[in-house]
Amino acid sequence: MRTKLALGASAMALGLLAVSAARADDYHVTKLVQGSAFHGVHGLGIDKAGRLFAGSVAGAALYEVDRDKGTAKIAVPTPEGMADDIAFAPDGTMAWTAFLTGDLYARKGDGPIKKLASGLPGINSLAFRKDGRLYATQVFLGDALYEIDVAGEKPPRKIMEKIGGLNGFEFGPDDKLYGPLWFKGQVAAVDVDKGELNVVADGFKIPAAANFDSKGNLYVLDTALGQLVRVDIKTGKKQLAAQLKPSLDNLAIDAQDRIFVSNMADNGIQEVDPATGTARQVIIGKLAFPGGIGVVSDGGKDTIYVADVFAYRSVDGATGEVRELARMHADGVTLEYPMSATAKGNEVMLSSWFTGTVQVIDRASGKTIEMLHDFKAPYDAIRLANGKLVVAELGTKSLVEVGGEHGKDRKAIATDLNGPVGLAAAPDGAVYVTEAFAGQVTKIDPATGAKTVVAKDLKMPEGLALAPSGKLVVAEVGAKRVVEIDPATGKVTELAGNLPIGLVPAPGLPPTNMPTGIGVGASGTIYVSSDIENAIYKIAKK
Repeated sequence: MRTKLALGASAMALGLLAVSAARADDYHVTKLVQGSAFHGVHGLGIDKAGRLFAGSVAGAALYEVDRDKGTAKIAVPTPEGMADDIAFAPDGTMAWTAFLTGDLYARKGDGPIKKLASGLPGINSLAFRKDGRLYATQVFLGDALYEIDVAGEKPPRKIMEKIGGLNGFEFGPDDKLYGPLWFKGQVAAVDVDKGELNVVADGFKIPAAANFDSKGNLYVLDTALGQLVRVDIKTGKKQLAAQLKPSLDNLAIDAQDRIFVSNMADNGIQEVDPATGTARQVIIGKLAFPGGIGVVSDGGKDTIYVADVFAYRSVDGATGEVRELARMHADGVTLEYPMSATAKGNEVMLSSWFTGTVQVIDRASGKTIEMLHDFKAPYDAIRLANGKLVVAELGTKSLVEVGGEHGKDRKAIATDLNGPVGLAAAPDGAVYVTEAFAGQVTKIDPATGAKTVVAKDLKMPEGLALAPSGKLVVAEVGAKRVVEIDPATGKVTELAGNLPIGLVPAPGLPPTNMPTGIGVGASGTIYVSSDIENAIYKIAKK
């Protein structure tokens, strides 16, 4: 899929290289927004030695976190490292769930990794009993509770299904499984031997995880309200232990009853003192997992709008200051894992190939104008001068024109595109699109669907933007560089190379993974997102 850039040995090619080098020397590359450790942080676990581990699904890695230094290192890399939840057996064996691939892995110490179960899409939470037996649930892509054979020799035994999203859970002092029902706003106790469930407490907005301390207190996270709540399992009485930010995912409690909480939107972990409600930030990121970006210039000031997967944010193009506009799962917030962004006029458009959505946001108020569903892996969306919305659907290999009330009228205006990812509107009403798998940029006539190849022999072109000069700028992910393309001649010029873009996709994700975003300000300054570092780079003329 990733073809090599054909430079050739002719005098013309050598001349192009010389021009490219000269143009690249005209630009200065700086890191506008610093990066962070994870690509979204989810499950947490603490081993007997007190080491803190954290899992990432999109990053497909399992990390060991130094809670004193606030740093993280990869303990289990991709692909086996994908972890939505982590648990430790009485003998010290660590087990974790690979949410997207439906696999459950285990490893004792530094020994070999063993796959205990597979074929369980949405495998999410897991916990060991005191006797070493292992239990896990499917959530979001399924809804069932299983007993897992720790030897990995027998298929999982289904205990219950249609539970309501039994998420991060743990066995209590009475050997019952206590956990939140994500879709019901409740916390329940499950007798795994009898397959019986009883509600312990309710009235939560979105309960995400529950764990016990050494005294038998049950602590529950409400991700929508950003709360850590203490629950009396006998009476169901709830008490707020700490007010945090929404987008909480998981928690782990150590032998000293210190509570560690993960936050997806912050790409961070906090240590919470339940006695005082105070929280210490162990590790955090300015961005969570940036994908597509859109740039708007007002009065000489560039504002970068970032689809940050677990949040929607803006960045000041001069200072790098990050402003949070919305975060996933927050109460009253409409957001569905944004992965691409374009911005023009008073609109920002967010797309998510994972949820099949395109969201149109009023840039000034931040309010959602439209939330359109049922697209097939939409990778980008733009508004044309005629008011029509055009969506790049990777799933159907087409460009889709959207109109009518609530976007109900949809028609393909171009088909058989080989990996449509980035879009840009041409001055003449046409649409430019990057075909990542074909390694080319193509111009589409929306009226006829006619295609014209603008540039070819690129390596996985993704993000695309039209510069004030009329040239196209492209994030050529396979070559880890940003190039400029003259749409009239197809001439390709490197502007910046050796960029940290092109994160290797996790198993179960498209080869294009998180799209690398690119945008251009009115002065010609270029901004590009780094999916490897979770950073934003600025490419400006010297």
